[in-house]
Amino acid sequence: MPAFLIADIDVNDPDTYANYIKANPDIVNKFGGRYIARGGAVKVLEGDWQPRRTVVIEFPDMATIEAFYDSPEYTELRKIRWQSADSRLVAIETLDEPIERP
Repeated sequence: MPAFLIADIDVNDPDTYANYIKANPDIVNKFGGRYIARGGAVKVLEGDWQPRRTVVIEFPDMATIEAFYDSPEYTELRKIRWQSADSRLVAIETLDEPIERP
């Protein structure tokens, strides 16, 4: 079942981070990923979470996210992200069936 990689990125070195932005789509595509959101407007509706740059990528399944994340290509690339931004990433599976309203 599809799974999403959700990232909250606080960029502190935009010039270095630009190298990450440029290279990441090729690796995402290699693993069948598809960007759903990438740095667009965010509105907090509840709570104290203040996301900075939010990225959502859909992958075929959780195993593919793990393969992407642990791949040699991304292992090298994420060093650039770690160097240029503070990041929080989570992976979440989608539902087998949509929840129907009563």
